[in-house]
Amino acid sequence: MQTIIEPFKIKSVEPIHFTNKEQRNKILKDAFYNPFLIKARDVIIDLLTDSGTSAMSSEQWAGVMRGDESYAGSDSFFRFEEAVRSITGMKFIIPTHQGRASEKILFSIAGSKGKYFISNTLFDTTRANIEFAGSEGIDLLCAEGKQPSLVAPFKGNIDLDALEKCILEKGAENIPLVIITVTNNSGGGQPVSMANIREASAICKKYKIPFFIDACRFAENCYFIKKREKGFETKTIEAIANELFSYADGCTMSAKKDAFANIGGFLAMNDESLAMKCRNLLIITEGFPTYGGLAGRDLEAIAIGLKEVMEENYLKYRIRSIEYIGEKLEAAGIPFIKPTGGHAVYLDAKAFLPHIPAHEYPGQALCTQLFLEGGVRGVEIGSVMFGKYAADHSLIPAPLELVRLAIPRRVYTQSHIDYVAEVIIQVFKRREEIKGLKIVYETPLLRHFTAKFEEVKYHI
Repeated sequence: MQTIIEPFKIKSVEPIHFTNKEQRNKILKDAFYNPFLIKARDVIIDLLTDSGTSAMSSEQWAGVMRGDESYAGSDSFFRFEEAVRSITGMKFIIPTHQGRASEKILFSIAGSKGKYFISNTLFDTTRANIEFAGSEGIDLLCAEGKQPSLVAPFKGNIDLDALEKCILEKGAENIPLVIITVTNNSGGGQPVSMANIREASAICKKYKIPFFIDACRFAENCYFIKKREKGFETKTIEAIANELFSYADGCTMSAKKDAFANIGGFLAMNDESLAMKCRNLLIITEGFPTYGGLAGRDLEAIAIGLKEVMEENYLKYRIRSIEYIGEKLEAAGIPFIKPTGGHAVYLDAKAFLPHIPAHEYPGQALCTQLFLEGGVRGVEIGSVMFGKYAADHSLIPAPLELVRLAIPRRVYTQSHIDYVAEVIIQVFKRREEIKGLKIVYETPLLRHFTAKFEEVKYHI
């Protein structure tokens, strides 16, 4: 097979600060074994997130210089609005400073005590904003998505039978909206099929429930649809995106993902009454409706990035680069979610460290060892992020114990990825030596950002 090269040239570089293992051991202890508390300069390869960490293009930087910083009605807003509308077809476009700001506004208005929001899988900030509004989030991932080693084309799908059953059990009047995340971040970056979106939309229409898309990685999802779903082989990514959004009543997006921007997001919808309520809250919390907490230069960068992300040469390279690291891990016998998704590789920490029980957080333990071994920073997506406590304060573990290694867009080269694979393999070779962790400090919401840990001391 012909080598797939990066579809870009490097124009500016940022230095990496190298550390040795002894230094990293101290850094880890000082950070209480939480990668979020490690200083960025102490990280060699940073795969904590692909959110806001991408490299912007020369066109985006040119757009930054064109940014119109007028408080109201700036030209940059109208270019941003046109870009979003050309993809989503939505009538009302509301800029925000990032995705969780969109979620906060939407769920503050739609949510309340006794309400339920249904999803294929909610990510951390989405669930936190739902719970902050007094509501409950319900995940209805398809059966294939719950089996890490199973190879299936659309493991991010929502379980359609479970969706209808849940609506009947909870009552349609108690479900303000259904939201499908594309790609399914918490479920391994797995794509959602067009058929699944179409059928979920039909169920929502049947029960008069608004249907939304969490569109952070819409372009990656559309590329998977083009490659894996019959009938889309010859369609452009924009045409596929247009159809995908046509089934929705609204969407949220963090532009820090598939728009290559360092900051920004938006809410989009067709309901004028809901849009008015959202804009009223936006003015109080974010800013005037034509800037929404963003500078004009940010709006320009997003508008350009939304077009660039749909270029097929880029998406081909993007998806292939994730597959590449997966092939290296497969050859070494390392457990991960298969097939590889769109933006990250997800290590199966439960299978990687079977001797560490859920209440000792195998995903978090694995994260610390990747940093110790090679300065690679990832994030736990398991019982630290999604675990709950029972009435007796015992842990109710998350369904999966994962470590996500999210690849920033247009940032790292093949040699960086080779290095990451080597670090994972080295940790795998000494996996039986790795100890579990216990939490010594946590907050009620989004505890994984600031929690403090210490190693479990085993008594022989």
